[in-house]
Formats: sequence, structure tokens, C-alpha cells
Amino acid sequence: MIWNILLLVLGFLFLIKGADIFVDGASSTAQNFKVSKILIGLTIVAFGTSAPEFAVSMQALANHSTDMVLGNVIGSNILNILLILGVSAFIHPIHIKRNTIQKELPLCMLISTVLVVLFLDIELGNGLVNQITKADALIILLFFSIFLYYLITLAKQKKKEKENQPSFSLGKSLLLVILGLIGIIIGSDLVVENASQIAAILGMSERVISLTIIAFGTSLPEFVTSIVSSKKQEQELLLGNIIGSNIFNICVVLGIPCAIYGTITSSSFAILDLIMLIGSSILLFLFATTHKTIQRWEGAIMVITFILYYIFTFV
Repeated sequence: MIWNILLLVLGFLFLIKGADIFVDGASSTAQNFKVSKILIGLTIVAFGTSAPEFAVSMQALANHSTDMVLGNVIGSNILNILLILGVSAFIHPIHIKRNTIQKELPLCMLISTVLVVLFLDIELGNGLVNQITKADALIILLFFSIFLYYLITLAKQKKKEKENQPSFSLGKSLLLVILGLIGIIIGSDLVVENASQIAAILGMSERVISLTIIAFGTSLPEFVTSIVSSKKQEQELLLGNIIGSNIFNICVVLGIPCAIYGTITSSSFAILDLIMLIGSSILLFLFATTHKTIQRWEGAIMVITFILYYIFTFV
């Protein structure tokens, strides 16, 4: 138990330093390629920080732990919006551009809704169990192809505003991205493995473990990266990280393992979990469209909502 706690602390140290290096490298990479930082956030940062979720899902499905796969994705997406964006907004108000409000946030809400609709076979399709089949996984991956097409069009757009000079050369920027990502992944592995062992010793159920410990552990890269981005006022990286990670979690972290290993069936997930998945995206969209800025008080509401949800989950 003591050894697990020490390794948990070591994991946090890897995450914090790795995220700091990763944000600097990603920001400089965007400046070198003269593309928007939101694009880098939606791709390199989002896909990189979602690597722990993907690894956990592949391993969980290989071990037939379907509740852990669903809890990992659902819990991580709820945590990304309500806790990570909420805390980030509390540190510094998050300004949101029109393109993000009109395209990226609605796409994130749509994909979350599609997942819930496909999963609720009992409530919506008179099925015997709620499940995600291989056919459902292919539908999810089809939506991911739409997201990829959007990224391609975004990459082709010329930036009108004047770009700052890159902080580092392209080679050094990419090296920092790689080193930062390695630190993030090592830290995540240490945190998830040891946190899971501690939770198991305490006798927690797989659903609770996946929605809390695993979801929090695999979302630590997003959490630390977002906090660092907020402090450095790299808000496009921050938003791109969260939105891209949520889309990647559903489409790739859940879609690809399901397409490979087959149907994911679960009877232990409450409707509340699915309501929170969609509700968190809607809440973010409402806050974003009201002032085109997520204010500190709105961030506080998101964090309080997250805490209340976790209380219900443990109860």
C-alpha cells in the first residue's frame, strides 16, 4: 500500500513536468507550421493525451472488462468538461472563438449523443441488453471520419492574424512534444496502475473504479496539460485538447477496440451516467454561446456539478 502511494506520487511528478514540456513543444510546433493552435490542440495534443485511455480500453476489452471500457470513456469525457475546463476557467476565463462554437462544440455534442443512442438498446430499441455492437462501432468510426475531414479543411485554411515567432526550432519543438508525451504516458501508467490497486484494496466496484479512479487517472494528461495551458494562456490549445480528446475517446478509444474485439455489453451503468455525458457537453455549449467566454463563476458551477455527480456515483 505504501509502495503504491509512493509510485502514485512519482506518476504525478512525471505528469506535471511532461505536460509543461508538451505544451511548450505543441505551441512552438504550431508556430513553425504556421497553423492555428486549435488545430494542434485538436490533433497532436488531444490524440497524445488520450493515449492512456486507448491503452486502458484495449487492455480492458482483451480481459473482457467491458464496464471498465465504458466507464473509462464516459467518466473521462464528463471529467474533461466539468472538472478540467471548470478548473481551467476558474484559473483564467476561457475565450472561445466563433469557429469553435459553430463547428467543434456541436460536433462534440453530436458524437456524444450518437454514443448514447446506440447504447440504449433497451430503452430505445426494445432490446434485451444495452450494448455497443461491431455495427455500432463502425457508425461511430464513420463520425470520426467526418471529424478527420474537418481537421483537413482546418489545416488548409490560411491564418489571417499575424503569428509570433516560434519559441524553438521545428526539430526541438517536435522533440519537446515527444519527450513531454513520454513523460505524460509514463506518469499516467504509474497513476492508473497504482490508483487501481489502492481502490481494489478498498473494495470498490468495477463501475465506480472505472468512472472515478480509472477515468481520473487516464484524464490526468488532459488535466495537467489544460491547467498548464490555462496558466500560460494558451487557450486554443486548451480547448482543442478537451474537445479533441472527447471526440477521440468515443470514436477511437471505444470504437476501435469494439470493432476489433466485438460487442460491449453492460448492465451496471445508470442512466445518470449517460445524462451527464450529454449534459456536460450541452452545459459547455450554453456557457460558450452566452458570452463567448467561460467565466470564473461558470467554471465554479461546472466543478460543483462534477462534485455532486461523483457523490451520487459513490452513493
